[in-house]
Amino acid sequence: MHELRKDILLGRWVEVLSESLAPSDYVLPVEKNPAEDSCALCPGREDEAPPEISSIRMPGSKRWSVRAIPSISPLFQIEGDLGRRGVGIYDRMNNIGAHEILIESPEHNTRPEDIGFDQMVRVIKLYRDRHADLEKDSRLRYILIYKNSGENAGATLSHPVSFLIATPVIPKTIKDELDNAKQYFAYKERCVFCDIINEELRAGDRVILESRYFIAFCPYAAQFPFEAWIIPKRHSCAFHEILPEEAEDMGHILTTVLKKLRKVFRDPPFNYCIHTAPNMVPRRNHWHTLGEDYHWHLQLMPRLIRTSGFEWGSGFYTLPTSPENAAKYLREVG
Repeated sequence: MHELRKDILLGRWVEVLSESLAPSDYVLPVEKNPAEDSCALCPGREDEAPPEISSIRMPGSKRWSVRAIPSISPLFQIEGDLGRRGVGIYDRMNNIGAHEILIESPEHNTRPEDIGFDQMVRVIKLYRDRHADLEKDSRLRYILIYKNSGENAGATLSHPVSFLIATPVIPKTIKDELDNAKQYFAYKERCVFCDIINEELRAGDRVILESRYFIAFCPYAAQFPFEAWIIPKRHSCAFHEILPEEAEDMGHILTTVLKKLRKVFRDPPFNYCIHTAPNMVPRRNHWHTLGEDYHWHLQLMPRLIRTSGFEWGSGFYTLPTSPENAAKYLREVG
């Protein structure tokens, strides 16, 4: 018999099928690699891209290791005012925000798990620096850093990149996380994420990897098969407050999990995003316990199956592989 599981954080239900699919049962499309000579993000072609916002360079070198530039086709613009206004019963505002491309490596067509531990650490530090800088802008309410890898995960660039989008409102999914974490804290006086960490370490069967500062595991009521979370053991609500030693450790554990995923599925499409606290612009009756009740984390979502009409219509997701079996495959692959 199939099993229904409730997500302790968002309150939604998922169905875990009784006979778990093995990795070989998933059929993944073959990804294409566009030619390098058409890429404006490669070194030496900086004049063809928007002007640099920020970069990290090796000591004594003029060549960049990672850098941030404005999006070529921005969904949000940094200049201007919000201009909030009503239209009958509806609300609207200008698309004030930020949209940046975070270039992860000078090397073209490099998978994120292949850029190396040291380079991944530089990527994490660029994430941190850009987040910390935009957090100062009081017009911006939320900053999301995310990655699309593979055409079926929404990737449109062959150069290794992540993206940053800052919005003037808190996205609905994040607001649901924040509200439920706040309610859990009000009831139990504990962080729900810290409780999840303790439960996963106690149970052990959904843990993929544990390091000094982080734990990687498949969530009990995951939204996607082989979904993984990477979450710091130290309680912290804001990603940009990551410590240098934690950034080093995160670079290693993220690379390791991605390598494991590739060994189980050959170059699978995936997305990941960093869920963090909103910009703490002072608001009445808001954020009083945010530092205690919320806990930033990275959500890794392999795109192994298509989402059906039932799932889109109901928000009720189906897992062909149980989180326990998924974690076992990832844990044992080496």
